[in-house]
Amino acid sequence: MKSFIYPFLAVVLLISSAFMTVSTNQELTIKDGYSIKFTSKDPSGIFKEFSGKILFDEADLTSSKFDLAVKVSSISTGNGMMNKKSLSKEWFDAAQFPNIKFVSTKIEKSDKGYSIIGNLTIKGTTKLTKIPTVYKSNGNDGSFSGVFYVKRSIFKLGSPSDAVPDVLKVTFNVPVSKK
Repeated sequence: MKSFIYPFLAVVLLISSAFMTVSTNQELTIKDGYSIKFTSKDPSGIFKEFSGKILFDEADLTSSKFDLAVKVSSISTGNGMMNKKSLSKEWFDAAQFPNIKFVSTKIEKSDKGYSIIGNLTIKGTTKLTKIPTVYKSNGNDGSFSGVFYVKRSIFKLGSPSDAVPDVLKVTFNVPVSKK
């Protein structure tokens, strides 16, 4: 009987290991020195507070995940009155929606780097968004950088106006390190 059990166990282990996937994704820590900028003819500025969880492995994109938040009240346009107006119900409604959120649903390799596809939520409105990024690795450190565009009318940010363009350019650089 023993001579039957050992080969049987070996076959079971071999078959089960063929169906197991071991993710090498490591959680990356967002380091200080990140930059989240928005630009247009008017307004332009930065967000000073950014946090989240990043699981990323270039060899295992299916298990990679981004779950990020930008604190709306950290907006800085260089103009105190404009900052205050940005927090109002007309714009970000920071009292009711304190964070801009992005949660990835899929990450794809692209010609120039990666496309992070996910749900961008601003002021209670969620839109599937594709964010192109370049990832540069340097040992235990790395950085994600890129540019994407947000159409403010989709997220009900402010009123239609000739003074404020509908499309804002968002530029980011997020340095990270392996935990």
